[in-house]
Amino acid sequence: MREVVPSLRRLAILANTADPAAVVEIGEVQASGPHARLRSRNRRKSGEREDIAPGFRDAHRAKRKRFYIAPNALMFTHRVQINNLALGARLATISFAREYVEAGALMSYGPSYVDLFRNAAEYVDKILRGAKPGDLPVQQPTKFELVINLTTAKILGLTLPATLLARADEVIE
Repeated sequence: MREVVPSLRRLAILANTADPAAVVEIGEVQASGPHARLRSRNRRKSGEREDIAPGFRDAHRAKRKRFYIAPNALMFTHRVQINNLALGARLATISFAREYVEAGALMSYGPSYVDLFRNAAEYVDKILRGAKPGDLPVQQPTKFELVINLTTAKILGLTLPATLLARADEVIE
């Protein structure tokens, strides 16, 4: 997001704080803020669909023009609503999964779920062939994807650097 808006100083985080994994994610994003000269503010959500829209109104009032959407099933389920609200409020969003970009977010950067599922299938195959699950190594994602939505960039009036577009794994037009 900093490459798109070099002057970015304020970032809102939309997260379901009822999810412990989302709380960890919020901490990681906020911890990176001072290093990147970025202030972030968490839009606390209780885990209900009705809590999503007020976060956008609050961010607009606080003059935050960029949103990071933390990973969570609630956020993923309502990604179309989230992106419609973001575009209506003229807020750029970045998230962890390409499905958000397909639903209208500006960009995503995160693990390739196709690659993760393929690796999971290989583990299942090994277990079905007799391997003990406890003997198999724990693996981290190794393939990450940057996906950009040019249509959303145009709607928001953003010009994306050619270097960013060249690094993207996919550009949606």
